[in-house]
Formats: sequence, structure tokens, C-alpha cells
Amino acid sequence: MKRWIWVPILIVLAGVVVTWRAFTMSVPHRPDVAATPETVARGAYLVRAADCVSCHTVPGGTPFAGGRAFDLGRFGTLYSPNITPDRQTGIGSWSDDDFRAALQLGIGKGGVHLYPAFPYASFTLLSDADVLAIKAYLFSLAPVHSTPPADAMRFPFSERFLMAYWSWLFDSNRRFAPDRTQSDAWNHGKYLVEALGHCGECHTSRNLLQAVERSKAYGGALTQQWKAYDITPDQAGGIGGWTDDDLVSYLSTGFAKDHGPASGPMAEAVSNSLRYLPLEDIRAIVTYLRSLEPIPSVVPVEDAAPSTDVANLEYGHQVYVRECANCHRADGTGTQSQYEALHGAETLADAQAINLTQAVLYGSTLDTAQGHFFMPRFGTGLTDTDLAAVIDYASRQLGGHSANLTPQDIAARR
Repeated sequence: MKRWIWVPILIVLAGVVVTWRAFTMSVPHRPDVAATPETVARGAYLVRAADCVSCHTVPGGTPFAGGRAFDLGRFGTLYSPNITPDRQTGIGSWSDDDFRAALQLGIGKGGVHLYPAFPYASFTLLSDADVLAIKAYLFSLAPVHSTPPADAMRFPFSERFLMAYWSWLFDSNRRFAPDRTQSDAWNHGKYLVEALGHCGECHTSRNLLQAVERSKAYGGALTQQWKAYDITPDQAGGIGGWTDDDLVSYLSTGFAKDHGPASGPMAEAVSNSLRYLPLEDIRAIVTYLRSLEPIPSVVPVEDAAPSTDVANLEYGHQVYVRECANCHRADGTGTQSQYEALHGAETLADAQAINLTQAVLYGSTLDTAQGHFFMPRFGTGLTDTDLAAVIDYASRQLGGHSANLTPQDIAARR
């Protein structure tokens, strides 16, 4: 019994050590560095590559003023902060140390622990120089006095101090180190994918603590109820069947022949970030993605049982003709642009029709050099029965399989 008394003591001591380490993480103190025009220009490029505007802007609102809602399901709702240089409601009073701590450690001004919805576990790979260039650019913007709504996280997730333990477990707090055995293009692509673009935050499934599962990196996941596809070289569910030109086109324009247009969050990434990057950046991203370990798609892609409900398919055809054919044509070739073509689209290739359902329910927009393209939302105008029928029809006639969704499935996805 005397020997066993040491077990709880050791557990308590281990807890003390873990807590001490979690709450003493900090960046080395350095005096602020004056921004130069070159630093601001570098920061503008980095902010674009990191797609900061998408998360920190309410749709239709002032860029970077924050307030965009993120529904995290059982965890609650977060609102992105104002990152303009307003001193009262933004980051205008932040020092360089404050900013580095936020991006590299997930610790905001005053020691406030940030939620990992802000991808600091990826941004920690950014060099100090790039972090400060991002700050220099943001501080060059006009201040916007705007206070986002208060977060509405459920207990115990509302207790921000718990994020200190999350950071200690899952934030490497390491800067990117080039692999000298690889090419410059590969290293540049890795920096863009893993650090700036934080692609794994959407395209990798998460564990019970909501950290990305490194063993399934880039193997696909559900993000904001959209499917973020497998982007490893896997032949079945990933990009193994895409050519380099396909990938370059998709990332830079939001469309690839025989693969269709980007939609949902991916369309937003193309609209606000990827289409502005130099082609050498896009090609570097492709170089790095090609080198990844192939991961079978984490999100199942097995075909559903073929639909045998002739009446339902006929009703789906009627809804399609009435609501869809005007833009997509009866045969799915599109009436005015390639972005309307449905043949080969990844959304139709998915037997579960996850992204197709989201696009039909909520719509999707894509900004390109050729103009603004959008899919209107039909979730408010059509019933669950209408939607299930038309999605099943489109999947079978244009995608080659049956989604076989029921009205109850549509209701659950709303």
C-alpha cells in the first residue's frame, strides 16, 4: 500500500508539469521592427496566399473587419475577430510579439488563448519575417471600428484556458525548415500548402480533440458540411487521375475540364486567394501534392444502391427541366460557360452527393478573371421531396450513379 501511494502523487506532479509547460509557452521578446514598403508588399502577397480575407470578412462586409460566424456544431459558434489596425476593436495596439504569439502559439494580446479554428497550428510554420510582413500589411490598411458579436461556445469549450493544453499537445511551435534533398519548387510548394495555405486544416480529418489526424493527412474530410476532397495522389479518391494541367487549371481558375468547377469553401479559396497567385506558385503546390503518400479517401465514396423508383426519377426529371435546364441544359453541357457544365464534375462523381446537395441547398459563388459565376440557392424554394428527386436524377443521368437520397436525408443536411 505504501508503494501505491506514489501513483496519485506522480499523476499530480505530471499534471503540474504539463500545466506549467502549457501556460508558459511564449515567443522570445524582441523590439518592434519598423515596416518598409518592401515588407508591406511581401505581407500583401502572404495575406492573399493565406486567404485571411475569407475568414475575417462577413459576406458583403468590409474586408478584415471580422464578424463572420463559424457554426462548430456541438461546440458552439465562433465569430472571427477584426484584424484591421483599429486600436479599440482591432489589432492596432498589438506589438510584434503579440502578433507572433497569436500566429505561432495561438495566444492573443493579453494572454488570451485562441481557438484552433484559427489555424495557428499551421501558421506556426511561418518564419518570423513572414509573420511580421503580414502584420505590416494589415497595419497599412485603413482602421475599421467594428466589434464582432461575442462568441457563443458551449461549456466547457467556452473556457479558453483549456486551449493552452490543446496547443501544448498539437502546436509544434516550429518554423518551416527546407528539405535540402528536395527541389526548390517542392520546398516552396510545401510552405504554401502546409503553412500559408493551411490546406490540411480542411482536407484532413480530425480526432476527438479536433486536431488534424497526421496519419490521414490530406485524405479528405467534411468541412462546414462540404466535402473537402482527398488531395493525395490516390488513384481512386484522390488526384491520381488528374494531370498536372488539370490541377493547375482547377487551382488557378476554379475549373478543370472533365472535373468541373470548384464549389463551396474551395470556390471561396480560389476566388479570394489561389487565382491571384503566380503560376509558379500553383505549379509548386502541384509538385508538393504529387509527392504526398496516397491516402484512400477518408470520406466514403462507394456507390449507393441503384435507384429503382421510376416515378421518383421521372419527378426528378420534371424538377430538373423546370429549375436547372435553363443554365445546365438537358444534357448537362451548360448554356453559356464551362462553369455551368455538369459532365465530369466532382460534385456529381460523389455517390453521396454531399457537395451537390450543399450547392443546391445553399448555392455557391466563384470569382474568376472571366467574371462572377454563381449557383443560386434552391433550399428555400424547393421542398425536401423536390430536392431529393432532382439530386437523384442529376446524379444518375449525368453522374452515372444514383445518390438515392430521401427527403429525410435532405432534411438532415439542412
